[in-house]
Amino acid sequence: MWIANNWKDYEVLDTSNGEKLERWGQYTLVRPDPQVIWNTPHNHKGWKNKNGHYHRSTKGGGEWEFFSLPNEWTIQYPLPNMVVGTEKQLTFHLKPFSFKHTGLFPEQATNWDWFSGLIKNAGRPVKVLNLFAYTGGATLAAAAAGAQVTHVDASKGMVGWAKENAASSGLGEAPIRWLVDDCVKFVEREIRRGNKYDGIIMDPPSYGRGPKGEIWKIEESIWPFVELTAQLLSDDALFFLINSYTTGLQPAVLSYMINTAVTKRYGGHVEAEETGLPVTESGLVLPCGASGRWSKK
Repeated sequence: MWIANNWKDYEVLDTSNGEKLERWGQYTLVRPDPQVIWNTPHNHKGWKNKNGHYHRSTKGGGEWEFFSLPNEWTIQYPLPNMVVGTEKQLTFHLKPFSFKHTGLFPEQATNWDWFSGLIKNAGRPVKVLNLFAYTGGATLAAAAAGAQVTHVDASKGMVGWAKENAASSGLGEAPIRWLVDDCVKFVEREIRRGNKYDGIIMDPPSYGRGPKGEIWKIEESIWPFVELTAQLLSDDALFFLINSYTTGLQPAVLSYMINTAVTKRYGGHVEAEETGLPVTESGLVLPCGASGRWSKK
């Protein structure tokens, strides 16, 4: 399992009965998590002193309940793999919004660390494509490591949020191309244009709609999209990364897809693992989906 254990401003304090207790900077939130099927005592004091609690509804969805929580706040993540003495802090704006989210998936930091090292050590200019790019965590990590990044998401609001994060991280003038677009249609156009990328990141949703109503269902759409996107890799590509929160897309499935679409054509090797976050109270690890990684070396 790949564990995101370099956070200072974020922490899973405890988990129990379908929920996780988290520290986001100076604030504590309780949010539902379908992986938490155990019911253990609520010994951590944070359960009683939370700042926000997202309650799931039996009819689907849910709503937030707040206790002295601001509308927006920030946390930082220290990127490793940088030159000694020039550590880069990424800054993320957080705000509780629809369906329990805050605007950041902290477990993805383990992937940021991985590809940041590949970019920094490449010794040459690196072009990265980030698809379904959300609020830009991977985009900022790649840009901070020195890459030229194309950031694509179908939501105008999310792209705007990502730009705010970039500005707060000192990356407002970094070579990032911000695009509001349907990811499939964008990739198809890039193939026709003959554009290539040295690194590709995708974080596809289980279900989604493009800006013109295009429907995405991951079980039906992911394989043809991986095949399509693999055509954008350069001859000297560094990496290809897929993240998945869908239980049906286990690490072995991600490995099979990437090996078939990428390794057969470009060589290299694939690793796929669950991703996770350490839990302070238990000393165990909370699983948070899976990632598949291809690298040339």
